[in-house]
Amino acid sequence: MTATPGLGTPRLASPDLLRSVFRRHAAGVAVITAQRGDTPVGFTATSLASVSAEPPLLSFGIGTRASSWPAISEAGHVGVHILGEHQRELAATFARSGADRFGPGTGWSTGPEGVPVLDGVLAWLVCRVVARVPAGDHRIVLAELVAGDPEGVGHPLVYHQGGFHGLRD
Repeated sequence: MTATPGLGTPRLASPDLLRSVFRRHAAGVAVITAQRGDTPVGFTATSLASVSAEPPLLSFGIGTRASSWPAISEAGHVGVHILGEHQRELAATFARSGADRFGPGTGWSTGPEGVPVLDGVLAWLVCRVVARVPAGDHRIVLAELVAGDPEGVGHPLVYHQGGFHGLRD
């Protein structure tokens, strides 16, 4: 590898390089939820993307070693929640391995299609899972919108440099 003037010395592709670059990419923060039997499950995602307007589709990624993967791998429907800057602790709870994600301090109710819907979010959707696409050690989940509410109050939470932050002008 040779240095590129003004850009530094390139590094060979690796998981560390990918993580290092994406720490510099600010991303919106969402929590994905599903129901597995009597147990609600969920995780924090920064990989949420709009895919298509007709039909209305979105995507998100999940690692196949994630504790929520078994539920997401079987779920017919998922909840997608856009978090506000006032929900840093909620984002951290759903990102933390072994946390009681639906315990005290997490307000939620059963929404359309039996999906857990979180309280106080900026917006939420319930979506029908239409595909789970293999992508290395992850799966890209494609889901079609069924119902939702875009009317929450506040400013979005973003993930940048390994932490949760409010959006600034």
